[in-house]
Amino acid sequence: MSTVKKLTISALCLALCCVLPTAFHAFGLGAAFSPIHLPVLLCGMVCGPVYGALCGVLGPILSCLLTSMPGAAMLPSMIPELLAYGLFTGLFMMFIRTGRTAADLYLSLLPAMLLGRVVGGIAKALFLLGSPDGYSISLWASAFLVQTLPGAILDLIAIPVLILALTRANLLPARYGADAQR
Repeated sequence: MSTVKKLTISALCLALCCVLPTAFHAFGLGAAFSPIHLPVLLCGMVCGPVYGALCGVLGPILSCLLTSMPGAAMLPSMIPELLAYGLFTGLFMMFIRTGRTAADLYLSLLPAMLLGRVVGGIAKALFLLGSPDGYSISLWASAFLVQTLPGAILDLIAIPVLILALTRANLLPARYGADAQR
């Protein structure tokens, strides 16, 4: 894929980092669905690890500046998590080659989502290091696994469907010859 196309898709994903949270929060669904995750994961999968990581850093900063969501206080723990999502989905997509696009998508998405949540938890723990309340594994599990489960399910459904649909429409390059039709 050309650099111009990667930049264009990355710019679209950055715009979605601002628009999706606004839309989801308008209906009270922002906290449960973590809508900023979707464009960052998508960018990493489609454009690669560098563009995905940049989207993970710039997306929440732009969204904070333009929409005040997330709040500035959330950025120190959110940015590492989103950077990890974009980076790892891109890396896994580069190296995982099963011969089936759908399998590659899920085998890249699942571990990247888990690693992003681990990185986010570590960032949060470091951020709260001197706090009198502290941070525990149970707080991490609640915040990064349980409360965001609806968003994780949305990501696992929407991203592969979107990538496969865009590939079938010839808007993204096919990963494998005949597999683009599956």
